[in-house]
Amino acid sequence: MRGICGAERVNFELAPRPVADASSLASLIKRFLDGLDSSTRTLSTPSPGLILASKSSSLSSPALSSNGHDTHSSSSSSAPAENSTVHGQPGGGGGAGHARSARQPKGHRSSSPSPADLLPDHALLQVFAHLPTNQLCRCARVSRRWYNLAWDPRLWGSIRLTGELLHADRAIRILTHRLCQDTPNVCLTLETVVVSGCKRLTDRGLYVLAQCCPELRRLEAAGCYNVTNESVFEVVSRCPNLEHLNLAGCSKVTCISLTEEASLQLAPVHGQQISISFLDMSDCLSLEDEGLRIIASHCPRLTHLYLRRCPRLTDESLRHLALHCPSVRELSLSDCRLLGDFGLREVARLEGRLRYLSVAHCPRITDVGVRYVARYCPRLRYLNARGCEGLTDHGLGHLARSCPKLKSLDVGKCPLVSDGGLEQLALYCQGLRRLSLRACESVSGRGLRALAANCCELQLLNVQDCEVSPEALRFVRRHCRRCVIEHTNPAFY
Repeated sequence: MRGICGAERVNFELAPRPVADASSLASLIKRFLDGLDSSTRTLSTPSPGLILASKSSSLSSPALSSNGHDTHSSSSSSAPAENSTVHGQPGGGGGAGHARSARQPKGHRSSSPSPADLLPDHALLQVFAHLPTNQLCRCARVSRRWYNLAWDPRLWGSIRLTGELLHADRAIRILTHRLCQDTPNVCLTLETVVVSGCKRLTDRGLYVLAQCCPELRRLEAAGCYNVTNESVFEVVSRCPNLEHLNLAGCSKVTCISLTEEASLQLAPVHGQQISISFLDMSDCLSLEDEGLRIIASHCPRLTHLYLRRCPRLTDESLRHLALHCPSVRELSLSDCRLLGDFGLREVARLEGRLRYLSVAHCPRITDVGVRYVARYCPRLRYLNARGCEGLTDHGLGHLARSCPKLKSLDVGKCPLVSDGGLEQLALYCQGLRRLSLRACESVSGRGLRALAANCCELQLLNVQDCEVSPEALRFVRRHCRRCVIEHTNPAFY
């Protein structure tokens, strides 16, 4: 079962009524924590640099030393409020009551316990399971009871950090240090780390994950452009169960490989294999053919590979991919403008396993390459060939006849695609559900009528910037009642 942020939700075997209300209680707790942030800075609790100062607050929390005492160091108003270390439990022995009394102004009478205080521990844990990482850390600042519950290992199967100004390296170091208290130097519960968009993340943060989190299965670091090959090698070498790796936009990463030390320790029978099955290296501008060759040779279990906007890749790189990664099911090569028909011939060697292929805005691709894919990949479900101006009705006909299970097709901005190609689609791909013909100038009402009459399962049709009459669009609407029609014809409504 998964929580609201994709994290593994903890099953504490509650009665159906409290479980159904857990997300509502989580929302109430978030609002309570927001009020707590603006009204108190007194508790010495773990808030490991995950919470930036709120825009409405002009005060930052005092820096706390590792033993939990205030050092009362001042900070500038422009810098985010962060604690640099993990601190001990809230002191004073007063629990939630002590926390409330610390927040109450002088002369204020103590109020009745909040609804959250009345919940048993197992119910409060279920509520905490709905909270993101930063809110969970805030919960640990409320009271001693909440501190102990918030750091329950069952809640820390995943860490999700956000914010361009966040000191991600420090946050990772502090969190892993706290999670390693029960198992020194090793965090066995953490399987997912999402730090996408944390632009201040560097190799230091990934080194900490590699050293402390051997059970890591999913790492998302998209947009972290300070990350380099060295730390990525360390992670894939020390985390043998890593299956999902997102490095989109990490422009300094040029390949995925094991460290030399890890390579020497592997038995010859296993070779130098990495267990990654999902890899996204879109916008990795430094990735070249040699880098993809290394990736393919080290990651033979790849099933999902995304290489969008990698301008240095050529057809030669796809030869190694087909040779070493025969299990690829989804492949995106959009905007790789040096790729052409020879590259698609190599992709076609993936044969029956390929389900998803995107070659959008690859101007060197023509009917020849599409024919190779159609012939050898009959189970293809999705093809994006938008902007491939060399694609004609001839190639579309080959695709329709060879891939009858096609569900989604984008041939927008292909000016040579006309009604003849649409009639072939209507005849052989009657299960088609999504079709984009945007800016296909040669398409008219004849092709659309053929589609509507045969492809009754059509759910989305994009004919923006096409010269199509309102009558043809009304014909589509009558025959495909669940179809959403995207158009630019003011006469059709």
